[in-house]
Amino acid sequence: MSIYLVKTPSIFQNSFPNFTWRIPTKEKVLHLTFDDGPTPEVTPWVLEQLAAYNAKATFFAIGENIIQYPELFEEVKSAGHAVGNHTHTHLNGWATDSIPYFHNVRHCARLVQSSLFRPPFGRLKPKQAQFLQRHYRIVMWDVLSGDFDPNISSEKCLNNVTKNAKPGSIVVFHDNQKAKDKLIDTLPRVLDHFSKLGYQFEALNDQVFNNHLPQKKTA
Repeated sequence: MSIYLVKTPSIFQNSFPNFTWRIPTKEKVLHLTFDDGPTPEVTPWVLEQLAAYNAKATFFAIGENIIQYPELFEEVKSAGHAVGNHTHTHLNGWATDSIPYFHNVRHCARLVQSSLFRPPFGRLKPKQAQFLQRHYRIVMWDVLSGDFDPNISSEKCLNNVTKNAKPGSIVVFHDNQKAKDKLIDTLPRVLDHFSKLGYQFEALNDQVFNNHLPQKKTA
């Protein structure tokens, strides 16, 4: 059984101030993110849903998938979405020695060409985080949809987002096979719900960071 927090507590966010958990703003803006792609079974459908609402998102891609589906990765970028590094082989930082982990991240970095990094499972050892944040902006989240969880319903997945997201929230979905069924039911309803409330959906790009966060210094 998966154990996770749908809403990342403020005290936890404040404990790791060098990570980006949300974008501080009062404007009605959400930042939807999609992990683990690109995958031909899910990513094209996600792009269609986003386009229907003129929504821009951020895709944290796995290096192996970029190599396997390069045209699809280019399609994500061509549609105006942001991309980020999710390691080359979806490594768990807690279960991986630091040097092999860094090499894995760098392998993906050469493919994704982005300063954004999200650790799979949100798991990093302190030394890994200390090193990586000198080279990347580590993007976490404040709302986890739970679309990966086989033990919850699509309705629960929907409520995880609609009940917890607020202006500036970074919301996690997954464009992979495991999440496909819940995502297909949930994502259009999330887009519709927040659009009716007057929200816009923006990618995590330099303009967003420069307007709302201290600028990330690259070593």
